[in-house]
Amino acid sequence: MVQTPCGPSLLSNDDKSDVILLKFLRARDFRVTDSLQMLLKCLQWRKDFGADTILDEDLGFKELEGVVAYMHGFDREGHPVCYNAYGVFKDKDMYDRIFGDDEKLQKFLRWRVQVLERGIKLLHFKPGGINSIIQVTDLKDMPKRELRVASNHILSLFQDNYPEMVARKIFINVPWYFSVLYSMFSPFLTQRTKSKFVISKEGNAAETLYKFIRPEDVPVQYGGLSRPSDLQNGPPKPASEFTVKGRK
Repeated sequence: MVQTPCGPSLLSNDDKSDVILLKFLRARDFRVTDSLQMLLKCLQWRKDFGADTILDEDLGFKELEGVVAYMHGFDREGHPVCYNAYGVFKDKDMYDRIFGDDEKLQKFLRWRVQVLERGIKLLHFKPGGINSIIQVTDLKDMPKRELRVASNHILSLFQDNYPEMVARKIFINVPWYFSVLYSMFSPFLTQRTKSKFVISKEGNAAETLYKFIRPEDVPVQYGGLSRPSDLQNGPPKPASEFTVKGRK
C-alpha cells in the first residue's frame, strides 16, 4: 500500500486520492511529469523519515507544546488553525537546548512535522470539504538570524512534502523589516501564493485574527477567549457579545 502525506493509499480509487493528487498537480502548475516526480520524492521521504508513525512518538518537547507550534481551534470556514511563535528562542539557553547541534535540530524538525501531521488528521480530503489548514505565525521577538537554518529546513520540508496544505498564512506582530523584505521578494512569488498571505503589524493581532477566526476560537494570548483547556471539553460555544471596557 502506497501512503500519501494524508493517509489514504494512492492505489485506491476514491475521492481522497483524487484530492491529494490534485494538490501535487497544482503545486507544479499541472505539469504532470514534474508532479509525478514530486509525489515519488515525497513518498520516499515519508518512508525514510518515518512520517506515517510519527504521531505515536514521544519526542520529549513538552516545554514547547502549546507555545512554539500547536494546533488550536478552527477558522470561520472550518479550517484547523496551527499557531507558530518562536520568540522563546531569544533566550540563549533555550536556543542552545533545542538547536545546539545538528542532532537536536533534526529532533526539533521531527517534532514540527508531528505537529503538522496532527493538523492533517483533522482534514476531510474530499471534494468540497476542508482540505487545508491555516497557519498563524507570530514574529514577535523571533531571533531571525539564529533561526534561519531551522526556518529554511521547515519551509523546505513543508513545500516539498505537503503541497497545497495551507489555505492561508497569517503573519502577526510583524516588524518593519519583514514588510521591506516581503516587498523585495513579492515580484518573485506567484499570485496564488501571495493571495494566501496576510501580514499584520505589531499590536493588530486580535483585530486581524478576528477577520478569519471567531473570538471564542482565538487563544487568550492574542486577545481571544480560548484557552487550551477549553478545547478538551469540545468546541467552544459561540460568543454572542465581546465587550472591552476601558479604565475609569
